[in-house]
Amino acid sequence: MSSDKPIRVVVAGLGNMGRSHALAYAANPDFEIAALVNRSDVELPEPLAGRPIRRSFTEALAAEKPDLACIATYSDSHADYAVQALEAGCHVFVEKPLATTVADARRVVDAAKANGRKLVIGYILRYHPSWMRLIAEARKLGGPYVFRMNLNQQSSGPTWETHRQLMKTTSPIVDCGVHYLDVMCQITDARPVEVRGMGLRLSGEIDPAMYNYGHLQVLFEDGSVGWYEAGWGPMISETAFFVKDVISPNGCVSIVMAEGAKSDDIDTHTKTSTIRLHSAATGPDGRFAQEDRMLSMQGEPGHQDLCDLEQAFVLKAIREDIDLTRHMDDAVKSLAVCLAADESVRTGKAVRL
Repeated sequence: MSSDKPIRVVVAGLGNMGRSHALAYAANPDFEIAALVNRSDVELPEPLAGRPIRRSFTEALAAEKPDLACIATYSDSHADYAVQALEAGCHVFVEKPLATTVADARRVVDAAKANGRKLVIGYILRYHPSWMRLIAEARKLGGPYVFRMNLNQQSSGPTWETHRQLMKTTSPIVDCGVHYLDVMCQITDARPVEVRGMGLRLSGEIDPAMYNYGHLQVLFEDGSVGWYEAGWGPMISETAFFVKDVISPNGCVSIVMAEGAKSDDIDTHTKTSTIRLHSAATGPDGRFAQEDRMLSMQGEPGHQDLCDLEQAFVLKAIREDIDLTRHMDDAVKSLAVCLAADESVRTGKAVRL
């Protein structure tokens, strides 16, 4: 592919993330949107408005022969769409989770390697300067670690409708949990070895086999431990809905949310406001040797800015032939932990990895 020729992309799925990725492509002259694909007509923001929407991903691939497929559909179609695109010679960007089973995730990774194509998974926090700083500061502390993380969303109206649709295939602890398990795995290079999960169905509006509140615990080979909690729905509490805290023998690093932040605001999921650094070191009198440091994250990117950064990385990976082996392996690893937690919820037993 000529380095100055725009990368032609088909975008499948025009929900929140798909629209944001399409806007990122539209704003970047190194991309050209070949087609938009969605099962139904949706209202599109400028500069996407007026573009035709195809119904079939398969037909769009065959007709347009794009360089890149962006897959932002519901989770149960990710693996099949990704493999189809990779085998058609496309690079692939796919929203998280990569798949709904570990076997399917590995099938996608294998297809990327077999066809010599780039596969980037939508771990948006990897491109966020504040989260990169959080990970770097935590690694400086040294392990073993305690990870305390959650992302609860008190949802109603269209947001609750979206959550109910997602829960037809994917539980909350899997859908968003992969982000935060990925963060844990970036902080400790140790292998996750055991997962425990619990969950509860708190609404009669979802499938009896699904739960809209879940909690997982993960044990790592180096002794590190972590938990992640996720709940969706109109009954979910706004109290302590966003906890991002990493503790080590030498201190801790935490995200402090802005006063008045709301759990249903999409920017709340990524904006960090302030990072608090605490050292456990004490002086001769037994008191702390230094006060906590507060790192202001003002001016950090919003949701659309992050999607722009994410697609800029996709461009760089393709143009510069970046080795994505670790990126793909990490995606499978974090998914395996969350799916093991889901299995634990359903069986009531811990799962060894």
